[in-house]
Amino acid sequence: MNGIAAQIVAAEPAPTPEFLRPRPRISVVMVVYMTGEALTGSVASVLRDPLADQLVIVDNGSTAAEAGALRALADRDSRIVLLAGHGNVGFARGANLGAHRARGEILVFLNPDAFLQPGCLAALAAEIEDRPSPCIVGGRVLNPDRTEQRGARRGEITPMSALMSLSRLSRLAPQWRRYEVHWEDQALPETAVAAPTISGACFAMRRVDFDSVSGFDEKYFLHVEDVDLCWRVRRQGGVVLFHPGAEVIHLGHTSQTSPLKVEFHKGVGLARYFRKRAEGVWQQLGALLLSPIIVCTALVRPLLWRLRAR
Repeated sequence: MNGIAAQIVAAEPAPTPEFLRPRPRISVVMVVYMTGEALTGSVASVLRDPLADQLVIVDNGSTAAEAGALRALADRDSRIVLLAGHGNVGFARGANLGAHRARGEILVFLNPDAFLQPGCLAALAAEIEDRPSPCIVGGRVLNPDRTEQRGARRGEITPMSALMSLSRLSRLAPQWRRYEVHWEDQALPETAVAAPTISGACFAMRRVDFDSVSGFDEKYFLHVEDVDLCWRVRRQGGVVLFHPGAEVIHLGHTSQTSPLKVEFHKGVGLARYFRKRAEGVWQQLGALLLSPIIVCTALVRPLLWRLRAR
């Protein structure tokens, strides 16, 4: 082989131009339970996005009217896959059912009362590309007035930080601010940055990454399953990212379920999370003793909301 031929053989192949690369297919997974009017707008925001190849709706329980509307919509639009009839199996199990039926290389989990803003899916998909595995990219979750919502980017959630944040004691004194897990008051970064915990209202994972961490832990019924997923991704050596440019407007509190019941599940989920993370006898004992306190603290919150509303 002459020198020129050897150089040709050894040369690196030319990179494929960006416009010729097949983009990864994106499946949006949405778990629905007694959502109300917000569901229509949320579904419409997904179907308007040109990058949404598939929308998997997991109906954990809807009114007869909502269920009928979802069936009619699925009949009209081939991108929609509707899973129904299994009852209220909880968010984590419902999301896993949806992920199992999804066909995209990228999975985007979206709350049914959240509305994708233009470019959100594109930003999530672009950011997750070439990232270490496993990886989660969470969007910037906004209130209807476009202020950043609590929970979109959070620090490490420990028993102490959870109690201080749930009770709002972390905001009463400067020396207690280190226990505040919510970061929405911090300056908005210009690009995606690492954050220990992002919001489950809107986030993306590659399918292979979701499968590598075994998806959501189905022992969580409602709430905290996103916190647990972020922890397991980081524990496996992966990265959790907050993307300031992937925006979604999240209404929150639209479910017709009692707020007391929702907060109860949140407290139970947090208590379980801390028991799961505890290492050694003393941490396990501490997590066990804190469990009823965490649940009670969560239950007090909706009562305080009612008092403030008067």
